[in-house]
Amino acid sequence: MLLDVDGVLNPFERPHRGFKRQRCSPNGMTFKLWLNPAHGPSLLELAESTGAELAWASYWCDNANVWIAPRVGLPELPFVPIPQFPGIDEGRTLGAWKARHVAAWAKSRPFVWFEDEPDATKCIAGEPDVAEHLLVEIDPLTGLTDGHIAAAETWLNALDR
Repeated sequence: MLLDVDGVLNPFERPHRGFKRQRCSPNGMTFKLWLNPAHGPSLLELAESTGAELAWASYWCDNANVWIAPRVGLPELPFVPIPQFPGIDEGRTLGAWKARHVAAWAKSRPFVWFEDEPDATKCIAGEPDVAEHLLVEIDPLTGLTDGHIAAAETWLNALDR
């Protein structure tokens, strides 16, 4: 199960109950985030019940382990190494760049991807040799919900193990 941070765990609008305002300062820049400490236990329960592994698929990379994981109740997780986006002159969108690195990291493993970036969700299926996957498209204004977790659970339980 691959987790994005901004737009997924950190909605862009003031969210519903359960979220708390957090200040995070990776690389010396301070960000004000909305994070829900109930997300971690829900995601860990889902991983345990389905035999899935959790990993970050975010531009936060390893910074998510320092700044996000403890605030949402997650342990340190592996992360997809997504290099900084090279820019518009490279002819790629931000979402396509991220999808390329996610597909390469997942290799032949099936995966669920909680993602809010529309270009990433459109581009992942076009990546060479991408494994069977479920894109759980998150509205970045509201973030991750119980419905998204339930959709992932249904799909993971249906996988042929």
